[in-house]
Amino acid sequence: MLITFVCDVLGKENNGTTIATMNVIRAMQQKGHTVRIVCPDEDKAGLTGYFVLPRIHFGIFDNYVHHNGVTLAKKDIEILTEAIKGADVVHCNLCGSASVAAVEIAHKMGIPVTASLHSQAENFTSHVKMQNWEFANKTIYKVIYNRLFSKVDAVHYPTQFIRDDFEERVGVRTNGYVISNGVRSDFRKVEVQKPEKYRDKLVILYSARLGPEKDHKTLINGIKRSKYRNKIQLILCGTGPLKKKVRKWAKGLANPVDIGFHSHEEMIQIINYSDLYVHSSVIDLEAISALEAIACGLTPVLSDSKQAAIRYFALEPNNLFKHKNPRDLAKKIDYWIEHPEEKKANSKKYLGFSRRFDFDLAMDSMEKMFSDTAKYFHYDNTENFMETVLDEEK
Repeated sequence: MLITFVCDVLGKENNGTTIATMNVIRAMQQKGHTVRIVCPDEDKAGLTGYFVLPRIHFGIFDNYVHHNGVTLAKKDIEILTEAIKGADVVHCNLCGSASVAAVEIAHKMGIPVTASLHSQAENFTSHVKMQNWEFANKTIYKVIYNRLFSKVDAVHYPTQFIRDDFEERVGVRTNGYVISNGVRSDFRKVEVQKPEKYRDKLVILYSARLGPEKDHKTLINGIKRSKYRNKIQLILCGTGPLKKKVRKWAKGLANPVDIGFHSHEEMIQIINYSDLYVHSSVIDLEAISALEAIACGLTPVLSDSKQAAIRYFALEPNNLFKHKNPRDLAKKIDYWIEHPEEKKANSKKYLGFSRRFDFDLAMDSMEKMFSDTAKYFHYDNTENFMETVLDEEK
């Protein structure tokens, strides 16, 4: 197949959407498919297979947008037409102006379109402290549904949680495929020695963007309330707009917090020498970083937020804590520190649980979504396609 990926946002692989998008792109290339990539990144100009769109400027808000690590594509009909022409299927990674224009262009050419839902409404409303305002969240979902997802031919949802949330709020059943973004096979349990500086410490790891929805503050305050706070070393893997605030919150910790962005290979090492993984996020669509940790056999303590999929990953009550409740988090951290044999047994359970998120299986499913859509959703064949979908669901 020839697949055109329209990426309203791409950039560096330091966020979940970009990492997930590039993983699919590379997987499709490795499977022998031809891939074209449309994005707004000037550094990709001239590279084979890339079509670079102009970026959107936000005037006085440019610095704020840049600080959040976002370069957003501006639609260019000529560039989009050239990138889409001759494709078997077009895939959109976000609901921006480029993707909206791409659907119209592709459909005029008789080419079907798929799209991934990589963002929750709360990812936007949390920036203006409105994440708990149902009207705002529902409005955002209805806007992106009307702009893009009502027009595409298949929707990729990384979790059943986000599919249910989205469809309930927009009041429509979509032609959806629930497919994990996948955990790569090199995230596995291996013997790793702790660095000398952490040899006598209990290492707690959290890997997430340093943004308001990830709630690093609760984790830091939870550690401060732990009976073992003097022995705990907190490692925060990630970058983001709240880096200075996170450092400020962490000043009272007995051991200086370790904050930084790490390579794929470094993350495997860090996970495997850590003692416990905590994911305190209140908003999370899938939380691949948490899945990578449990795939290495690291016992997790996960937020029970109703706006995060991670609560469904808890295998035992002590794998879950009351979100935004540092006292309950401290209680769960102390439990696992005081019960090493139970932690070892819990680790084994997670090694089995994590197999359902296998990266290769996920990429096989993504390939099937593309091939199904390319096969059935040329517009003289729509009726046949819907009959096939209904038969499969039965």
